[in-house]
Amino acid sequence: MIRSMTAFASETGHAETCSWALEMRGVNAKGLDIRLRLPERLMPHEQAIRAKISKAFSRGNISVTLRLEGESAAAAMQLDEDVLEAYILSAIRVRTIAKNKGLRLAEATAPDYLALRGVMRSDAEEVSLPEADIMASFDAAIASFGEMRDFEGAALNLVLRDHLAKIATLTAEAAKLAEARKDQVASQLKANLARVMDNVDGADADRVAQELALLAVKADVSEEIDRLTAHVVATEVLLEAQGPVGRKLDFLMQEFNREANTLCSKAGAADLTRVGLDLKAVIDQMREQVQNVE
Repeated sequence: MIRSMTAFASETGHAETCSWALEMRGVNAKGLDIRLRLPERLMPHEQAIRAKISKAFSRGNISVTLRLEGESAAAAMQLDEDVLEAYILSAIRVRTIAKNKGLRLAEATAPDYLALRGVMRSDAEEVSLPEADIMASFDAAIASFGEMRDFEGAALNLVLRDHLAKIATLTAEAAKLAEARKDQVASQLKANLARVMDNVDGADADRVAQELALLAVKADVSEEIDRLTAHVVATEVLLEAQGPVGRKLDFLMQEFNREANTLCSKAGAADLTRVGLDLKAVIDQMREQVQNVE
């Protein structure tokens, strides 16, 4: 069963030292793009968190935000003068080197220095965090996020099957129209052949044969209809498959569109052209939905 890349999950937790709120949001993407916003004290766990998400999901733009709340998270911030002095001395040295090279650098402001890592230190750093409990919240959020992807995927599956059924119906209609006009096409080919044969004096025999073959190919849409039918079957198989199939479905949508374009260009009749245009419209609608499949 397919999964959607669109999902949302949230988890909260509480311990003696702090409480926390975790959110995961997902939208479609060509690959897996994980964006984490973590408190600085939890940055050592970033790779482990990324590994958990990568193991659970293969595609999607996934944003994760963790906020610490409570006494330890809201503790007063203190200025670390030693760190600030080190930054200022480094800035002076950089400006001196730049001046010697003929470059002029803008002066840093107080907010610029306060924004640097380590200049402002929280008393919360002295309080231990319930890291095991927080990581357990990540596990729960990932599981909930996956369940919502499955739920959204089930709804998406119904939409895709509806589009696929329309494509199958239109393909069958195109086949009937192509079969019904066989006699007309044969008559047109005979007329074209007669016209060519009346003007072959002095013509290159190979070129004449090529032109005749081209006329026959332009009038025959059976290959396009056969390929459209095969693509419908292949799509049905993917919709029943386990695991990520989004990229394969996207490739099939391109193939569907290619055959529909060729069908329109070779139609040679208003009714078959209409079916080809209807096919293109449904295929385009289906392709938009496929972009959300993992």
